[in-house]
Amino acid sequence: MSIELIILAAVAVFVISRLYSVLGQKTGAEPPAHRLREAVARAPDVEEEPEPVRTPVRAAFTGPAAAGLETIAAIDPSFSPEDFTRGARKAYELIVAAFADGDRDALKSLVDEDVFEVYSDAIAQRQSAGTEPMRLNRIKTARIFSASVAADDFARVAVSFEAELTDGENLRTAKDIWTFKRSIKSASPNWLLDEVATAS
Repeated sequence: MSIELIILAAVAVFVISRLYSVLGQKTGAEPPAHRLREAVARAPDVEEEPEPVRTPVRAAFTGPAAAGLETIAAIDPSFSPEDFTRGARKAYELIVAAFADGDRDALKSLVDEDVFEVYSDAIAQRQSAGTEPMRLNRIKTARIFSASVAADDFARVAVSFEAELTDGENLRTAKDIWTFKRSIKSASPNWLLDEVATAS
């Protein structure tokens, strides 16, 4: 082996040992591991900013009753024409059944005083005559006809019904407009039948 190779090998060993002493050892400026853990533990939690609450945008009401429905919804944001129509259909079923059964107690909880008096008199006349009552066969259609909020603080929504009624032998089609009312100042969500009219 030549003297040059021996010198180069010695230089390489020296350089490698110096690099290890510098890069492979911790410096005095580096904090101990336990201090790093303590510093991380003391660091305040970074709170994530909450996402902004997005209020769903309600589609505008349409149809001839739109203006009245908008007025009601402005007072009662939970008002939904779809939910109201479903409730009106159920009320129609209950009222027709109570009238056919002569159940005045059930009627009293579903209609206002004027309608109750009319229905009560009609029940008495029917029972006196001994005629069979007409019962609901099916509701064919139920559509909101008009809506408003009056000066007496009552919201009124009229629903146009077309239904099939039967007395067991005869079948007839009834076309009526039922108007339901509810006080906009009342906490009760219940609507009462306020008026019944024959649809033209």
